[in-house]
Amino acid sequence: MSSFTVAKINRNAPEDASLQFLAELLCGRYFVERVIQDSKDEVGADEFQAQKYLAWEHHTALTACALWFIATTKLDWAKDCQRDPELAQQLELEALPALSTANVRELLRAVMPLPQLSPQEAQAQVVKHLVNRSRSTASRLRKRRKADVQT
Repeated sequence: MSSFTVAKINRNAPEDASLQFLAELLCGRYFVERVIQDSKDEVGADEFQAQKYLAWEHHTALTACALWFIATTKLDWAKDCQRDPELAQQLELEALPALSTANVRELLRAVMPLPQLSPQEAQAQVVKHLVNRSRSTASRLRKRRKADVQT
């Protein structure tokens, strides 16, 4: 590790921090970055489009729940499904890779397939959503008009 990197990390570290401790911090950053990237690529953390704070809180909470589910699935998989040492030797690897977030997504797709809608069912669903959105808009406008009249 270069002295520049140690100096950069050491700015906020305790003065008596060992080089071992600083190296562990630096190496641990990879896993934090990996979780952030997975949350964007696999869980949809970067697909937020709402404009209100409460919606952002809900989206963030759902993303965190999804990441928690994925982490526990990975741990359970590692505990219950031992890696085959013969396969690792055959592939000339020290260890086989662990379950990834993309693997968990594929497992979920396999056990929870999305229903295929007929064109008529899809049209009925779109009409239902449009009617509900229209009712919501009308209700909001009535409330706004009522508030304007009272002021």
